[in-house]
Amino acid sequence: MILTKEIWQSFRALPLWVQLWMALWLVPVNAASLLFLDQSMGVWIALLAAGAVAMNGPVLLIQRGFSKGMALPHLVPWGLLVLILIFAWPDARGAYEVYLWLLLVTNLVSLGFDIPDAIRWIKGDRMIAGKSPLG
Repeated sequence: MILTKEIWQSFRALPLWVQLWMALWLVPVNAASLLFLDQSMGVWIALLAAGAVAMNGPVLLIQRGFSKGMALPHLVPWGLLVLILIFAWPDARGAYEVYLWLLLVTNLVSLGFDIPDAIRWIKGDRMIAGKSPLG
């Protein structure tokens, strides 16, 4: 219970626009990949899209909050996903095609945030949102 409270407090310490981006757009758009498992490359797309989000669970538990280190699990899966969507576009029509465009744009924007955050984390910015740098 205490860990859940710590993670929630850390989330709420993020800028409001980040909270809204994550909760109302980024996570739902990537999780929606599970609705298209029966489509061309649907399983692969879901593994890369939702898998990158799911890999943040252990990071959150270990850090007990949100940091720039949460960008790291996104880089490889979403990087591969973006390449698939650009160069090996599945044979998509209708709602699936619209969804793939949304997913592509969403994850390109996210990687635009994640790459600088990952670099900052690697260079030593290990601050956890909502926690004092002294402990």
